[in-house]
Amino acid sequence: MLAALAVCCAAPMALHGWIPNTGVNAGSLVQTLLPWSGLVVPLLLGIAVVRRSRAAAVAVLVPAVVWVALFGGALTDKRSDGGDLTVVSHNVNEENTDPVGTARVLAEAGADVLALEELSDASATVYSRELAAAYPHHAVIGGVGIWSRHPLADVRAVPIMPWTRALRATARTPAGPVAVYAVHLASVRVSAAGFTTERRNEAARELAAALRAETAPRVVVLGDFNGTYQDDALAPVTTGLRSAQREAGDGLGLTWPAAFPVARIDDVLVLGMTPRAAWTLPATGSDHLPVAATLSR
Repeated sequence: MLAALAVCCAAPMALHGWIPNTGVNAGSLVQTLLPWSGLVVPLLLGIAVVRRSRAAAVAVLVPAVVWVALFGGALTDKRSDGGDLTVVSHNVNEENTDPVGTARVLAEAGADVLALEELSDASATVYSRELAAAYPHHAVIGGVGIWSRHPLADVRAVPIMPWTRALRATARTPAGPVAVYAVHLASVRVSAAGFTTERRNEAARELAAALRAETAPRVVVLGDFNGTYQDDALAPVTTGLRSAQREAGDGLGLTWPAAFPVARIDDVLVLGMTPRAAWTLPATGSDHLPVAATLSR
């Protein structure tokens, strides 16, 4: 029974891409929490030891091998030196009671470009004031904003939802222009009806259409995607873009909730640039952790 259970636990890991997103959207839910599937390995191994079952212990290797194949590479430190551009993205949380302290943490990261999501009118004013010394150029539209050490041009809202949740600008960096997107996809909920992702998925499709129309050779997409890179429902956006954390991070880089992160729903995605390093910043007054990356041409 233990051996059969081990194989049954390995199956959804190995075949997560085949789990349908109909009804309760089980596919997206499993893929969002996929890194935690590895917890079954020590649990099953402990039971096998108690039962003194060699067959069960050997069977536990099946989910262990599958998990390592999926996430083992994330456990190595892939960060390297160098890079032309350092970026930070942070969902600052509209209910954040310490925007001044949050701005201080972000400024201390020394990034060239900041993308902030879930801004309110009041907090946008605070961030503009607190970040002005380090970031003389900024643009805010709706609930998203970009702060930059370098001049910004071609600033415009990206229509992904009825209200503005995405912003695009060209950062004129010394290494050349870079199209920067600040993005906040629609929220998802877990309820009796299942994992509700329809609005997020529609926003992702609209964002993907905007990215397909992008003509800049170098693109950085920063934001809160309310889903992980593994979630196939976000494939319209992630296909063709490289995750800085997956390529140049150290660990899984989980970001939400900040008190005990269980998923990486905040990310740095790039096109035409090479990730050199990716990491998370210290907690702020938000329920998300900020993410950072250093990129090169």
